[in-house]
Amino acid sequence: METDPIAEAEALIASGRAADAARALRARLDAGRGGLLARLILVKALLASGDADGALLEAREVSALNPSVAVAAAALGEALLARGALPAAIAELQRALRLDPGLEEARFLTGRAWLEAGEADKALEIFEALEKTPDVTAHSERARAIKAAPRSDAGYVRHLFDQFSSDYDVRMIGQLAYAAPQILRDLADLVMPGRNGLTILDLGCGTGLAGMAFQDKAARLDGIDLSPAMIEKARARGIYDRLAVGDIETVSDGPYDLILAADTLVYLGDLKPVFRNAAVSLAPDGYFLFTTEAAGAGFELGPKRRWRHSESYLRETAQSAGLTVAGLVAASPRIEAHQAVAGFAVALTLS
Repeated sequence: METDPIAEAEALIASGRAADAARALRARLDAGRGGLLARLILVKALLASGDADGALLEAREVSALNPSVAVAAAALGEALLARGALPAAIAELQRALRLDPGLEEARFLTGRAWLEAGEADKALEIFEALEKTPDVTAHSERARAIKAAPRSDAGYVRHLFDQFSSDYDVRMIGQLAYAAPQILRDLADLVMPGRNGLTILDLGCGTGLAGMAFQDKAARLDGIDLSPAMIEKARARGIYDRLAVGDIETVSDGPYDLILAADTLVYLGDLKPVFRNAAVSLAPDGYFLFTTEAAGAGFELGPKRRWRHSESYLRETAQSAGLTVAGLVAASPRIEAHQAVAGFAVALTLS
């Protein structure tokens, strides 16, 4: 009696031999044997073996051959999720659920995708509606942690700016009247007039708009950003001496004469870590210049998932980090819904 090739493949995947399962299924399909189920298991085998690119190619073919089959759409969504293509993954998983509203695997994967995108509220709503399996429980706990965290999820920020990198400058300058780089340049001229030949660090450098505003003052210009796509855009400008993908809370290089954070701290609630890092990274006569959006008290998360900070919070947090406020002025870094966003431009120096 011929053994069940699907059962064999699933057993290989379960035993950690996913690559062997993928080879066996590929050989079977190349020989003209096997249908939709074999292709779906092949996608899972490729994902389990770490071949996300191969899984995506196979999943696209499965979906094209079976456009009205929910499990095929779900397989494509899972493969897109593995490749980090979050908007496309969510769209495909939602299509699977339209085809079959009862497909719990697609619903679970949708929750995972929203969680990876930093949308903890949407992820929690899905996970809490599903049965409390260990996987769902673990993801639910992570979603709750992200929802309660005093900063925006790093994965969400990275995804957001990778997605917007292609038209970021047009969007920011043309649609949002983005003024943070020029605001900080004006503030620098006030608190450190005439100083040039500076070592400068651009926190959350994005495509390099702040770097351009300070290029003429820099003897060395470094930049850091969570988004690899943004870093590539900044590199293309040819103005930075060094660029790195990383978290601004963990920067420890220096000393720098000037540290910039133009419209960057809106993705952090608690500013203590970044203020402490700035304090240890500044030269003795250096300055940390940044913009933030204004809150009434403490810090709070606004409706656009951007954090706001009060003047008293900024002053108290600076003092606790060993920094002195050298300048703090009201400023609007951008337009939102045709209204100027209330904020501050701040200059800190070592106490």
